[in-house]
Amino acid sequence: GLKVDHDQRGEARQLPAVVDLAAYRILQEALTNAQKHGTGTAALTVEYRTGQVAVQVVNHAGTPGTTSGYGLLGMRERASAAGGTLHAGRRPDGCFQVRAVLPAPAPKEQP
Repeated sequence: GLKVDHDQRGEARQLPAVVDLAAYRILQEALTNAQKHGTGTAALTVEYRTGQVAVQVVNHAGTPGTTSGYGLLGMRERASAAGGTLHAGRRPDGCFQVRAVLPAPAPKEQP
């Protein structure tokens, strides 16, 4: 039931397995939280940069959840285990943002 607007920036490339899995699981949890606690549409952005990939989910935040789950903690641990960082929180405009930046060196060219 959650509408997701997807934006990809940069040229997609194969990611190291640990980074690929971390990005997938972080986005999965962030979108689950957006559906549970948010309203309206979520914006998902994947940005391929030199040496990094950044993933982000932004949604209009509804009432904060009453459960004390481990979703945000798990996302932070996944990002850290992959050598990256994760920031999550409510923005001044009332939206909730989850953003992870993970190391993603470009594959070496084959001779």
